[in-house]
Amino acid sequence: MNFIPKLFFCATVIFLSGNLPVTAQSSFELWKQSFRARALQAGVESSLFDSAFRGVVPNAQVVEHDRYQPEFSKPIWEYLETAVSSTRLRQGRQAHRQRRNLLRRIENRYKVDSEIIVAIWGVESNYGQNRGSFYTVEALATLAHDGRRRNYGERQLIAALQILQAREVSRSDMVGSWAGAMGHTQFIPTSFRALAADYDGDGTRDIWSDNPADALASTANYLRQNGWVHGQPWGVEVTLPEGFNYALADINNRQSGATWRNLGVRRAGGGPLPNYSEAALLLPAGAGNPVFAVYKNFRVIQRYNNSVSYAMSVGHLADRIAGGGEFVQPWARDAADLTREQIVELQTRLTDAGFSTGGTDGVAGAKTRSAIIAYQRNAGLEADGFASAALLARLR
Repeated sequence: MNFIPKLFFCATVIFLSGNLPVTAQSSFELWKQSFRARALQAGVESSLFDSAFRGVVPNAQVVEHDRYQPEFSKPIWEYLETAVSSTRLRQGRQAHRQRRNLLRRIENRYKVDSEIIVAIWGVESNYGQNRGSFYTVEALATLAHDGRRRNYGERQLIAALQILQAREVSRSDMVGSWAGAMGHTQFIPTSFRALAADYDGDGTRDIWSDNPADALASTANYLRQNGWVHGQPWGVEVTLPEGFNYALADINNRQSGATWRNLGVRRAGGGPLPNYSEAALLLPAGAGNPVFAVYKNFRVIQRYNNSVSYAMSVGHLADRIAGGGEFVQPWARDAADLTREQIVELQTRLTDAGFSTGGTDGVAGAKTRSAIIAYQRNAGLEADGFASAALLARLR
């Protein structure tokens, strides 16, 4: 994606986004020499490594973007407003119409619904309009050297070098996002090597060119290999009965449709809960906000990107492209999400109060949710497990 440069601060050094200071570049050279030995052990030729790394330096914009990822920092309704905007919806319906024959063939081959393929295309690159401009090797080398995501960066970097060595793309064309994702549907290198498809049969798996056929088919193959169930939804909006035990609304608590129906869960807008595969109840913004029964396909979308906001946006955009409407329950926008720093504070305060979150990583995952529920029950509050600003204020 294309980003506007911002001022970037590191310790006492202030500099514009671009290359890092000399001290960081010196450290980068030491890391590169160590990594070079590992890459060669993985079968990367020394000449290829040196060619791929020619002119590569740590990129401050990559570090900056890594510190701020909207799917983990924006409230769900703000993320949805961008991901499923009226413009993106209009363009998605147009793309689905214009490429209906290609999409129909891909759906028939891979048994993945065409609307979900188009939705991923839309969320990932705005239907190919923003495929990214970062040189993939430099982006991944920066992440690996920075250290916060070293394992990810080095693993993906070796895969990227292997892609170059196999001549599946030229160095000049290997561009993508700051995180090393590439092409129309933003494949990371390991996923490309494992699951990219040569749909048009020209002998190359080209996800970078203006023709999106290989990229769309690759996405369909990725979803199929991760268990996509053709013809079933990612989820449906539901309503909960008065006095419902919110502790049951856990992404890991999957029950049959019959079980949820017996507990009074109904489809929003009326009607019984559909009886697809086992469903979990999801409250992405806590009590008083939209509630969803999510199925296996929701978890498959999360294999593409583990963010709840991302998976919901892709699913909702696909539904809207197919002719579906907005959610029935409006968002209670005063239930603001917390920043990563505030979640760290929340985790620290919960743990200090005797409700262990299993660490303070700034991510409100399953252990943090369990700690919140335990605290809420102990305090006589509605136990929805949501990390809210009101909860943090109460703990202070």
